[in-house]
Amino acid sequence: MTSFLRNTWYVAMWADDLELGRVESRTICDEPIAIFRRHDGSVAAITDQCSHRFAPLSAGKVCGDQIECPYHGLQFDADGRCVVNPHGSGRITPALHLRAYPIVERHTLLWVWLGDAERANADLIPDFSYLDEGAPGTFSHRDWMVLDVDYRLMADNLLDLSHANFLHEGLLGHADMNDADVEIRDVTEPSGATTLYVTRTVDAVEPPHLFDLMYKNDRQPIDTWAEMRWNAPGYLRNHAGVTDPGRPRDEGLIVIGSHLLTPINERQMMYHICAVQLGAAPPVDDDEVAETLSRLRKFAFEEQDRPMVEAQQRAYDRAGGPDALKPVMLTIDQGPLRARRILADLIAAEAEPAPVTVAGH
Repeated sequence: MTSFLRNTWYVAMWADDLELGRVESRTICDEPIAIFRRHDGSVAAITDQCSHRFAPLSAGKVCGDQIECPYHGLQFDADGRCVVNPHGSGRITPALHLRAYPIVERHTLLWVWLGDAERANADLIPDFSYLDEGAPGTFSHRDWMVLDVDYRLMADNLLDLSHANFLHEGLLGHADMNDADVEIRDVTEPSGATTLYVTRTVDAVEPPHLFDLMYKNDRQPIDTWAEMRWNAPGYLRNHAGVTDPGRPRDEGLIVIGSHLLTPINERQMMYHICAVQLGAAPPVDDDEVAETLSRLRKFAFEEQDRPMVEAQQRAYDRAGGPDALKPVMLTIDQGPLRARRILADLIAAEAEPAPVTVAGH
């Protein structure tokens, strides 16, 4: 079974990364897409493959509100229609037209809909409003990268944060945090979509190093929590923080991390990430400490998370694909398994043939 859901929104890029008059290329679920910003600031997305000789339109240029193919100069508008043929009589046949994708700019991100355009409802986009311009909090850099990983493996990693006590021991967790209270719950949204929450809480424990640097830097016991919210196909928000034992969370330090996972193909993904600091604890204003925090965060991902999930991917590749290995599950896998089940059910539902209507019945 394919690992891709079609009738859903996928993050293509941070909105600020698409300049006026520029065209960018993104591959989402094996589909090449050219994304460009028109002169009025609106965005458009069409197939990144000229219908003539299949040249990438993203290598061309924006001419007014059209993309010009760099190979032979055909131009395509925001609806995918070929509007200029500079050769011969200039005749344009319907076969020259390309697919256009619904695209929405929301929460400082560009979201592309891959499925039936008539079903594209922007209200189905998960709530990441804390990323909006003017929202409160101290923001980290809006970053993105490409990983050689099936996006579902990264979701597994994020939905089981017990790994922080081992893979990130001494930095993001430690052995005393392993005995956590874990809650897993589903919420059915008004749209009918399912939101999954996996929450870990530990009370009166020594803070992990990174949170200690950000909060008080005195190693005194704290209460800590991490609430990971997941929406299909791979959009996660981690509401995490520390506070003095027994005190309300908003009196302490709150960090909301955005983890936006977009499949490029079966074994590659785009990872868009940003963090926002909230709560009563003031932002770190010491340049040396801030630099240390930045270095430690980068180390945790580049030297610990990334090598681990990419090693897992290579294990699946050696075995012959994502369904070739059957991992032995533990109690800590309940969150990842629940998300996988929800996603698989959605994909299976899309694959079901439409009911046949018989006249007179």
